[in-house]
Amino acid sequence: MSELDKFQALLDEEYTWPAPYLFKFIVPKTELETLESLVEGNQITEKPSKHGKYIAVSFTKLCNSSKEVLDMYAKVSAIPGILSL
Repeated sequence: MSELDKFQALLDEEYTWPAPYLFKFIVPKTELETLESLVEGNQITEKPSKHGKYIAVSFTKLCNSSKEVLDMYAKVSAIPGILSL
Protein backbone atom coordinates (compact mmCIF):
# COMPACT_ATOMS: atom_id res chain seq x y z
CA MET A 1 0.00 0.00 0.00
CA SER A 2 1.48 3.37 -1.03
CA GLU A 3 1.80 6.34 1.32
CA LEU A 4 -0.97 8.08 -0.63
CA ASP A 5 -3.27 5.08 -0.19
CA LYS A 6 -2.49 5.00 3.54
CA PHE A 7 -3.26 8.71 3.86
CA GLN A 8 -6.53 8.30 1.97
CA ALA A 9 -7.53 5.36 4.19
CA LEU A 10 -6.72 7.41 7.29
CA LEU A 11 -8.84 10.30 6.02
CA ASP A 12 -11.74 7.93 5.40
CA GLU A 13 -11.40 6.54 8.94
CA GLU A 14 -11.29 9.96 10.58
CA TYR A 15 -13.88 11.89 8.55
CA THR A 16 -17.50 11.38 7.55
CA TRP A 17 -17.84 12.94 4.11
CA PRO A 18 -18.77 15.62 3.27
CA ALA A 19 -16.68 17.35 5.93
CA PRO A 20 -14.69 20.55 6.42
CA TYR A 21 -10.96 19.94 6.00
CA LEU A 22 -8.26 22.36 7.17
CA PHE A 23 -5.45 22.83 4.67
CA LYS A 24 -2.17 24.44 5.76
CA PHE A 25 0.73 25.43 3.54
CA ILE A 26 3.90 27.47 3.63
CA VAL A 27 4.52 29.16 0.32
CA PRO A 28 7.21 31.56 -0.95
CA LYS A 29 5.83 35.11 -1.03
CA THR A 30 6.44 35.19 -4.79
CA GLU A 31 4.04 32.24 -5.29
CA LEU A 32 1.21 33.46 -3.04
CA GLU A 33 -0.99 34.61 -5.94
CA THR A 34 -0.64 31.22 -7.60
CA LEU A 35 -1.87 29.48 -4.45
CA GLU A 36 -4.70 31.98 -3.99
CA SER A 37 -5.92 31.31 -7.53
CA LEU A 38 -6.11 27.56 -6.80
CA VAL A 39 -8.13 28.00 -3.62
CA GLU A 40 -10.43 30.72 -4.93
CA GLY A 41 -13.72 30.94 -3.07
CA ASN A 42 -12.27 29.86 0.28
CA GLN A 43 -11.51 32.28 3.10
CA ILE A 44 -7.73 32.28 3.48
CA THR A 45 -5.72 33.15 6.58
CA GLU A 46 -2.20 34.40 5.87
CA LYS A 47 0.72 34.94 8.24
CA PRO A 48 4.07 36.22 6.94
CA SER A 49 7.34 34.73 8.15
CA LYS A 50 9.69 36.78 10.32
CA HIS A 51 11.68 38.05 7.33
CA GLY A 52 8.72 38.14 4.94
CA LYS A 53 10.13 35.60 2.48
CA TYR A 54 7.39 33.01 3.14
CA ILE A 55 3.69 33.11 3.96
CA ALA A 56 1.85 30.55 6.10
CA VAL A 57 -1.55 30.00 4.50
CA SER A 58 -4.50 28.10 5.91
CA PHE A 59 -8.09 27.65 4.83
CA THR A 60 -10.97 25.30 5.48
CA LYS A 61 -12.74 23.72 2.54
CA LEU A 62 -15.85 21.57 2.55
CA CYS A 63 -14.68 18.38 0.84
CA ASN A 64 -17.00 15.66 -0.42
CA SER A 65 -14.45 12.84 -0.21
CA SER A 66 -10.88 11.96 0.68
CA LYS A 67 -10.12 12.06 -3.04
CA GLU A 68 -11.04 15.74 -3.09
CA VAL A 69 -8.50 16.37 -0.31
CA LEU A 70 -5.81 14.47 -2.22
CA ASP A 71 -6.70 16.34 -5.42
CA MET A 72 -6.14 19.69 -3.68
CA TYR A 73 -2.74 18.55 -2.42
CA ALA A 74 -1.87 17.38 -5.95
CA LYS A 75 -2.86 20.76 -7.44
CA VAL A 76 -0.79 22.82 -5.04
CA SER A 77 2.22 20.49 -5.26
CA ALA A 78 2.95 22.05 -8.67
CA ILE A 79 3.76 25.38 -6.97
CA PRO A 80 7.55 25.80 -6.65
CA GLY A 81 8.76 25.84 -3.05
CA ILE A 82 5.42 25.05 -1.39
CA LEU A 83 5.34 22.99 1.80
CA SER A 84 2.19 21.12 2.78
CA LEU A 85 1.63 20.79 6.51
